[in-house]
Amino acid sequence: MTVVDQISSEPADARGRVAELHELREQARRGPSERATEAQHAKGKLTARERIELLVDPGSFNEVEQLRRHRATGFGLEAKKPYTDGVITGWGTVDGRTVFVYAHDFRIFGGALGEAHATKIHKIMDMAIAAGAPLVSLNDGAGARIQEGVSALAGYGGIFQRNTRASGVIPQISVMLGPCAGGAAYSPALTDFVFMVRETSQMFITGPDVVKAVTGEEITQNGLGGADVHAETSGVAHFAYDDEETCIAEVRYLLSMLPQNNRENPPVVASEDPADRRSDVLLDLVPADGNRPYDMHKVIEELVDDGDYLEIHERWARNIICALARLDGQVVGIVANQPQSLAGVLDIEASEKAARFVQMCDAFNIPIITLLDVPGFLPGVDQEHGGIIRHGAKLLYAYCNATVPRISLILRKAYGGAYIVMDSQSIGADLTYAWPTNEIAVMGAEGAANVIFRKQIAEAEDPEAMRVRMVKEYKAELMHPYYAAERGLVDDVIDPVETREVLARSLAMLRTKHADLPSRKHGNPPQ
Repeated sequence: MTVVDQISSEPADARGRVAELHELREQARRGPSERATEAQHAKGKLTARERIELLVDPGSFNEVEQLRRHRATGFGLEAKKPYTDGVITGWGTVDGRTVFVYAHDFRIFGGALGEAHATKIHKIMDMAIAAGAPLVSLNDGAGARIQEGVSALAGYGGIFQRNTRASGVIPQISVMLGPCAGGAAYSPALTDFVFMVRETSQMFITGPDVVKAVTGEEITQNGLGGADVHAETSGVAHFAYDDEETCIAEVRYLLSMLPQNNRENPPVVASEDPADRRSDVLLDLVPADGNRPYDMHKVIEELVDDGDYLEIHERWARNIICALARLDGQVVGIVANQPQSLAGVLDIEASEKAARFVQMCDAFNIPIITLLDVPGFLPGVDQEHGGIIRHGAKLLYAYCNATVPRISLILRKAYGGAYIVMDSQSIGADLTYAWPTNEIAVMGAEGAANVIFRKQIAEAEDPEAMRVRMVKEYKAELMHPYYAAERGLVDDVIDPVETREVLARSLAMLRTKHADLPSRKHGNPPQ
């Protein structure tokens, strides 16, 4: 029996009613029982309210519809009507800025979504869109509430519709802290960022039992849809952490890099790292020999404020790096080839990863810096049959469609179509710089010489000596560091040690950039 059931219908004074109110609120805050809370902790999971306390600034959370209860009947539901209906909704602040949040309470109906539960989420999503503030969902639910039938499924439809309406308008972050199966997984997939916690969170459309029944394959929940699977293999998760505390702390860090909405710029933070700091170490980090690998992460650390950056999709498509960082206090998005992985080539997954990141940066007014060292697209039957043409076109489309400030820097190799796709001047980069070690060409000198001088090499008395001579001739004519600059395809060839200062000055100049796209309902990007 709840406190409401015990309330007398007889008139009471105001103090009595207020006492009843506080008791109701306390009951809602406590949740169903101590036993349910202990069971949640025994799984290594925090409760919904504990998670919200970690996310928002202390004392800032304002709950909405705390006393909401479902109205469903049948299957024993009429005898079990807990407050909140298994989801906590409201708003608070993160570093003083408003953030809306909803958190499934697994202790109530396993966090399953029913009609009242869904209506609460719809309301808080509408509030976030109207207020122009980020939305964070703390997901820990068992899917649709089966006892409520199709009403629960319709609730998911309302969530998906709002996810889509909010896309590119406010940042949407999904934090997976428990199971997320079936249609419920599509809401996180529609959001900007997905965080997962190892061992305790899983996402899949059909679970292990269904997989076994249909295909005969046996697999665990984590093996099918755990954090590492989605962070490394599928690319569904942008971040994966070992515990909830670290995960939620990183959500706060990400929010500090994002604007409140698409009408604002990201917050600028004063930096003690001088904008004109020289980076002599860059001269040794990047070998002049294009065949020698190096770690692009170290280059990024030298360029950004205090060497601090947040890498997105760190463990998926490692041949390209996407990161948020600050340069002279201003948030920037960095897209960079990684020569340590597949020589930094573009393939299907790298193209998809970078395209989505560029679109996110453009949606939320984050300038893009592109660091090029790309030998081309990955050749192979699997890549061609997998649609490298349309997937590579996604990245091309994303860059061409972006109106934020765009600066590209060619460190070393920039060959063929991959050079064009990686925000070359010809597709709209505002400024293009190069180091003296750059090699911009249709292809590598060896391959080009073999094609152009095939006949001369074949007819020579010493074909190998002729080939070496032709390679040198091609490099001297078409691949010297100033060839592109002489033709206006590079704005300047710069000293690597001055790169940070050049980028900072360029960003300062472009801060007021304004560019409009043609009037249209929306584009039709390659799929």
